[in-house]
Order: sequence, then structure tokens, then C-alpha cells
Amino acid sequence: MNTKQRAVLERIKRLEDEIAKAREYLETGAHAEWHGFRASFLVKVKDGTALPPHPDWVRNVFIPRRERALQQAEKALERLESK
Repeated sequence: MNTKQRAVLERIKRLEDEIAKAREYLETGAHAEWHGFRASFLVKVKDGTALPPHPDWVRNVFIPRRERALQQAEKALERLESK
């Protein structure tokens, strides 16, 4: 396995972990403080603590984006393996 394949496999693993955390957040509320949900330019703060992400945003924006990125990474891995 070359370094490109290893990098794509690591990206796939990371994306799968992110999707699992998002689904767990929607089910139980766990991982509300996870840094992956935080915007890099704006963090909403109330009473000195950061607000958790809105469940609709996680369901309708975060998860679909990660699933699309996962599909692209899987396609890239298939192309690398076919070479």
C-alpha cells in the first residue's frame, strides 16, 4: 500500500468517525462539545459556555456534507487501487 492509499484510508476512517459522532449527537446529545461541530470563525457563547449545534443543522448540513466527502474518498481509493 502506498502513501496515497494510506492517506485516503485515513480520511475515510476520519469521515466515518465524524458521521458516527453526529448521529450519536442526534440520538443522545453526546459529543455536543466536540470541536468538529464548531465553526472556525464564529462560536456562539451564552453564559460563558459554547452553545451546542442545532440538531437540524447537524441532520441537514453536517451529515450530508460528510457523506458526500466519504463517497468522493471511496471513489478516489477505487481509482488508486485500479492503477
